[in-house]
Amino acid sequence: QVQLVESGGGLVQAGGSLRLSCAASGLTFSNYVMGWFRQAPGKEREFVASISWRGSSTYYADSVKGRFTISRDNAKNTLYLQMNSLEPEDTAVYYCARDPSRFSFVLRTTRAAYDYWGQGTQVTVDS
Repeated sequence: QVQLVESGGGLVQAGGSLRLSCAASGLTFSNYVMGWFRQAPGKEREFVASISWRGSSTYYADSVKGRFTISRDNAKNTLYLQMNSLEPEDTAVYYCARDPSRFSFVLRTTRAAYDYWGQGTQVTVDS
């Protein structure tokens, strides 16, 4: 079965950096668009970033553009999110997810477009 397991979250001071990882198994990872979402307490889960199946295209939410970088290593079946210049507003549980469209060049941003999700990793940014 498909499994997505996030890691790398933690507590960081404002202005600091974290790198999240998402280890994928049970699927041909290199065939699919992957995305990161986040959910803050009392808020809806929101799109953060997505990356094409070959890693050649990326798309970001305006709120993280220029600070976060999504990447993937298809040989390791792993998705990454490098987060720099973190702000208290970035505090949330971060989730990786798979878009079930194989070999797609469309980077979708809606939650409904993704079918498998990890359990999430907590990121807390202290001011």
